[in-house]
Amino acid sequence: MVPDPIGVDSLRRVLVVKLRHHGDVLLTSPVFTVLAARAPHAEIDALVYADTRDMLAGHPAVARLHLIDREWKRQGLLLQARREAALLAALRERRYQLIVHLTDHWRGAWLAQLLRPRWSVAPARPGLAWKASFSHRFPLPKGTPRHTVEANLDALRRVGLYPTEDEKRLVMVPGPEAEAKVDALLAQHGLAAGGFLHVHPTSRWLFKAWTDEANAELLARLAADGHRLVVTGAPNAREQAIVKRILERAQAPVVDLSGALTLREMGALAARARLFFGVDSAPMHIAAAMGTPVVALFGPSGEREWGPWMVPHRVVASDHSCRPCGNDGCGGGKLSECLTSLPVARVHAAVNELLARP
Repeated sequence: MVPDPIGVDSLRRVLVVKLRHHGDVLLTSPVFTVLAARAPHAEIDALVYADTRDMLAGHPAVARLHLIDREWKRQGLLLQARREAALLAALRERRYQLIVHLTDHWRGAWLAQLLRPRWSVAPARPGLAWKASFSHRFPLPKGTPRHTVEANLDALRRVGLYPTEDEKRLVMVPGPEAEAKVDALLAQHGLAAGGFLHVHPTSRWLFKAWTDEANAELLARLAADGHRLVVTGAPNAREQAIVKRILERAQAPVVDLSGALTLREMGALAARARLFFGVDSAPMHIAAAMGTPVVALFGPSGEREWGPWMVPHRVVASDHSCRPCGNDGCGGGKLSECLTSLPVARVHAAVNELLARP
């Protein structure tokens, strides 16, 4: 007997709330897959930040995407209040029977109280007000860490919806426009699917990044091995400057697509790569979602919670006793010694090892 299950047959509309960063949102994609499999008659919506919409756009199990723009708060209190009121009205109109809130942010409790679904589930946290806001609460992992995908799926397990292994896979759909653009770019540079390595050396979080010198040396080694290389990076000025420094140091033939791709186009590119190399970042999760083998560097963040999910991979990490610490660099200084000390030879060997697998 499953304890305290919900009435799946009576579900008509479900809202899944994940107001976090790009990679966090992509790691919720199996939640929608499982909900659609257990309640195929229900419409499943998502509430996410507007800049993360590409992580779920095109997901076959997502009926509607409701968006909160992080820029609203910079456009004045009156305009922000109007837009939030319009969003709340749109959510109320949907008349959800179930809300799945996947963080411990208070916004989810407010939504549960305002929308008044029959069932609502969220991570357990202290406080009577939080407890009163949700019909079901699930414990966050304690002791030995669990992958974030599994922690997200615990919300469904709590209400009696258990995933199969195949349903746990990440889902990202680049879409025909992204596929066509990437195919055209690859053809322009004489590249074929499976004929190049995808390298994304940067991160918006500097404490997750390797050094420019190490990235440059790795690119030079991979090019000397005869690999065609495609380098990507975010369009912001800081990451563009990092990529420029790396490529100037590497002096290796690469196709530089940094700043030229949307996230969905990044997915289309990763799907065509023989291997992805990068750090703990959204592009790494995108590559995993596309089924591409991944070599990833991990430092302050933990690979057990955030590692490449359900794809062949190699994680390269140091044996520093203090990691994973979750800090913004050692002493809060933006640089992480557990990353900067990783030798190029070890990373190069991990790439070769993964490429050599049957």
